[in-house]
Amino acid sequence: MSALGAVPASAAGQPASAEGGHARTAVFEQYRPGADAVTYSLDRVPVGARASVLSYDLGGRTVVALAVTGLPPNTEYGAHVHVRPCGPNPADSGPHFQNVPDPNQPSTDPAYANPRNEVWLDFTTNRRGSALAVSRVAWTFGDRQADSIVLHEHHTHVGGAAGARLGCVRFG
Repeated sequence: MSALGAVPASAAGQPASAEGGHARTAVFEQYRPGADAVTYSLDRVPVGARASVLSYDLGGRTVVALAVTGLPPNTEYGAHVHVRPCGPNPADSGPHFQNVPDPNQPSTDPAYANPRNEVWLDFTTNRRGSALAVSRVAWTFGDRQADSIVLHEHHTHVGGAAGARLGCVRFG
């Protein structure tokens, strides 16, 4: 089982059914087409680190959980759902997914860039380099594009800023 207990190890890298959602376990690697998890910072997101993602709909609400292992110990990260898939460049994943999109992108307006309108999964690793983050929002993704979760260099500040993009996990 994965760190979330929802994805069988044999399904690593493959979407798995969850009631009204999906799950994925992935190993970070340097970019290659089809990679499920990509590192852009080998010191902060080492090759071989793992991420498990679980997302499900609870009757008009969404819960997203992110579990990580193999990262540097006692280190803070920001993490958010982004609109495009991971690519060879950190910016390829596009902006944060927003339930109500800010007409001005990139979004820095706290009226749009906040944990009620976006999925924020900030975490601090424990002494073993592992962490679990859970976000609950009062809306669902529906058929809208939400293709990745991006790990950032620090916890999220007002207006959605979380620093450089360090790694990316396929979400959709």
